Amino acid sequence: MKRWIAVIPLTVLLVIAVVTGLQLYNPEKATFDTADSGTIIRSAPQRSFPILASEGEIRFSPPSAGQPIAVNLFASWCAPCRVEHPLLMQLAQNYPDQVFGLAYKDDEAATLSFLNQLGDPYKVIGTDEDGQGGLDFGLTGVPETFVIDADGTIVLHIRGIIDLKSLTEIEALLSE
Repeated sequence: MKRWIAVIPLTVLLVIAVVTGLQLYNPEKATFDTADSGTIIRSAPQRSFPILASEGEIRFSPPSAGQPIAVNLFASWCAPCRVEHPLLMQLAQNYPDQVFGLAYKDDEAATLSFLNQLGDPYKVIGTDEDGQGGLDFGLTGVPETFVIDADGTIVLHIRGIIDLKSLTEIEALLSE
């Protein structure tokens, strides 16, 4: 009888380990979807960000030009940011006044070196040295890209690297 009592906790632990392993092995690639058609989920942060290597500040809500924008949160220390960079360059070539950057928890010199190496796809780059602005956006980890409509509403949130599918989604929203 005592042996069966010892097997119960081990069995429970094994079941928990298997379920956790399956969740880690096959995570969902999340995007920022609307709950219902036309429902506003979340407004872009009202925070102002210092402009990289310049005087002044930038706000993303609402976009100053009155058109949708894409805001890419990135860092020089982020390996996936390097991987997605060619697609950001392509996006900026097609929508030069609508692609903005936000350097997340990064040193100014390192950010400038990163952009000198790979190219600068951004119209303007804000800095978020303490990471609070990223939290205001809902950042879970760099890179992430947010599309903000002309009214200042986040209409798309791409977690992780931009791929060809998400690039098409971003371009469709920037064309509106």
